[in-house]
Amino acid sequence: MGPKTVCFGELLLRLSAPLHERLLQSPTLNANFGGGEANVAVSLARFGLDSRFVTRLPDNAIGDVALRSLRAEGVAVDGVLRGGQRIGIYFSEAGASQRPSRVLYDRRHSAISELGPASIDWREALRDASWFHTSGITPALGRGVAGCTASALAVAREGGARVSFDLNYRRALWPEEEAQRVVGPLMRHVNVLIANEEDLQTVLGVHVARTDVTQGRLDVEAYRAAAEQVSEAHGIEFVAITLRESLSASENGWSGLLYERKSRVLYRAPRFVLQLVDRIGGGDAFAAGLIFGLVAGRSPRDALDFAVAAGALKQTIPGDYNRVSVEEVELLAAGDTSGRVRR
Repeated sequence: MGPKTVCFGELLLRLSAPLHERLLQSPTLNANFGGGEANVAVSLARFGLDSRFVTRLPDNAIGDVALRSLRAEGVAVDGVLRGGQRIGIYFSEAGASQRPSRVLYDRRHSAISELGPASIDWREALRDASWFHTSGITPALGRGVAGCTASALAVAREGGARVSFDLNYRRALWPEEEAQRVVGPLMRHVNVLIANEEDLQTVLGVHVARTDVTQGRLDVEAYRAAAEQVSEAHGIEFVAITLRESLSASENGWSGLLYERKSRVLYRAPRFVLQLVDRIGGGDAFAAGLIFGLVAGRSPRDALDFAVAAGALKQTIPGDYNRVSVEEVELLAAGDTSGRVRR
């Protein structure tokens, strides 16, 4: 078993329209589980790390099945609290061509949203942890959860764990002003920040100039300037930025950047053109790939290449979880993009 990693966030019930149907076009929804931080925990377990997930789930049959979905992927769930009345839900509809995908949330009053700042014994949950990961989605779930997130980050850094934070701004959960007020002070605890250009501007007030992802225009030097600004302002070791060109709902350009504060070097990964099966969870797979690469002692360039390849593969797989191995990711990162049948 590899180093111990801990992820904190909400595990959601995902209800998806079949294939490319509109929601409830037919009286069928596919049910499985996911959520940003849970997706990262699953990937880390599949990559061979001692992956643990902390959340709160209702003590009922749906909560039981949700836990089993994590255990089945190798994630340890002994840090999961039970209580509350319901699990959070999200509905997804896969777009196609010029029709965009849609996500609808139904997560008010979910079990995790009722956590208070002191609900979790973080010294115990993070004992011997080498890495802690969470995202901007978690503090958006309520004031008590925001306080709980702040406590987790402080205890993780105090205990010597490295901390990664995916900004992951969700407009449906909270307004920009509140996100800036809550998330900004958390940055002092972060070693590795993960974001896209919209997150940087919305949450941290850092504009990426001369960039329009809807038109496929990405200015690398503008991203460098933004990463440098964030890194220096908050003392962050690495700033990782996913690059997604939204060519259509069916086809995306996909790559990533990694800025290292110590060397002042900006690394850029190879670009993939993806025929999307399910883009949800692509950023989470990127985050997990980057964490794995850095935990494993890979160079920043190699860690970034692994992260982008992991994110690319996820977007070919239905559902939230990235069900791939280290070997599969490494093949793609090494340049095998043929998609040939392996027998």
